[in-house]
Amino acid sequence: MSRLEKYPKYKDSGVEWLGEIPEGWDVKKLKFLGKIYAGLTDKKGNDFSKEKEKSFEPFIPFTNIFNNVVINDDELQYVRIKKNEYQNIVQKGDILFLMSSETLEDIGKTALYNSNTKVFLNSFCKGFNVKQETINSYFLNWLLQSNGYRTYFSIVGRGFTRINIKQDYVNNLLTILPPKQEQTKIANYLDKKTAQIDNSISLKEQMIKRLKERRQILINDAVTKGLDKNVKMKDSRVEWLGEIPKHWEVLPGFRVFAENKTKNTGMIMEQVLSLSYGKIVIKPKEKLTGLVPESFETYQIVKPGDIIIRCMDLQNDQTSLRTGIARNNGIITSAYLNLNVIDDFNSEYLHYYLHVLDITKVLYKFGTGLRQNLSYWDFKRLPILVPSQEEQKEIVRFIETQIRKIDSSIMLQQKQIEKLKEYKTTLIDSVVTGKVRVS
Repeated sequence: MSRLEKYPKYKDSGVEWLGEIPEGWDVKKLKFLGKIYAGLTDKKGNDFSKEKEKSFEPFIPFTNIFNNVVINDDELQYVRIKKNEYQNIVQKGDILFLMSSETLEDIGKTALYNSNTKVFLNSFCKGFNVKQETINSYFLNWLLQSNGYRTYFSIVGRGFTRINIKQDYVNNLLTILPPKQEQTKIANYLDKKTAQIDNSISLKEQMIKRLKERRQILINDAVTKGLDKNVKMKDSRVEWLGEIPKHWEVLPGFRVFAENKTKNTGMIMEQVLSLSYGKIVIKPKEKLTGLVPESFETYQIVKPGDIIIRCMDLQNDQTSLRTGIARNNGIITSAYLNLNVIDDFNSEYLHYYLHVLDITKVLYKFGTGLRQNLSYWDFKRLPILVPSQEEQKEIVRFIETQIRKIDSSIMLQQKQIEKLKEYKTTLIDSVVTGKVRVS
């Protein structure tokens, strides 16, 4: 395995933000290392396709550049181009710059094109054809991924609705250059090492996905089948419920909860709540700007244990979590449905039950109108599974215990992913700038 050590001697690069570099390395402006060229200058509207069609040409969209360090030809799109207009063609080994972006985070990102397929480039981008006889384009691309260069582009980017970089800032970029043999050694090392790190990250992301799936299965089984695996079952007579424990009841929603439409008249409460990722959270006062009412008296009052449903636009949004249980007193927009649990039903159990119907998309069987909106009427007649009060409590305790364990495991994996990402960033910075040497 390659080791990392210091170079024998260093010298001042002459550039403050680059600092010292190994003796024998040079600093040159990018324009002396190749030739920059423009992306598409003329295309017919937004005429794109995933498949090649007549008069369509292979094309690199700007999303490929900020999502990848290296671009192959397996994710190309196709665009209709006017044949009478001259267009630059991307060559293998060219480095592609994102010159226009909505965020400083993405502006100036680069990717290397690694295919022999001749393609065109998005108009938001510039291509850079590297002098292959003196420059290893893979090394140059790794260099441009490092923190110093990412910071440089975020500083020189200008704009409000979109951030843009002038071509001169790319041409005059000061680049660190080892001898070509050293460039190749560094590029090969980083190709291999970052691939190993990315593989470790991918395995941990897969583990998180499996843990989340496991968490959902546990909740689903607990609220629809109970905790006793040996209990006798019966037909629920509800297609999407199937068999349920024999002693459980199925009641219509109006027997379990009532709609709460209590207005905040007189500003009884001021703490504004919001439904976010399946949780009812307190909305910070600094975010109460923009599209907010002149008075929060039109909002509805929420108390701990109330279940909040976002009922709008099921047709166009089938990914958001639509249910949550309130943990605080507060107020929330009347666009949400507020369900008060009645009698002695356990609101936590009911919350998990409705969460299962949300995740499994059962709620999408209901709703009316062009945009398929839900209303209290849908929940009044919604079949609700009702175990005994003691079972409801046991199910909630079981779910919360399992969630704590699984969430702890997920958090551990996430922390390890962050450490791997930090290590990857530090490794790239250290190697391409000569702070350490691959030997």
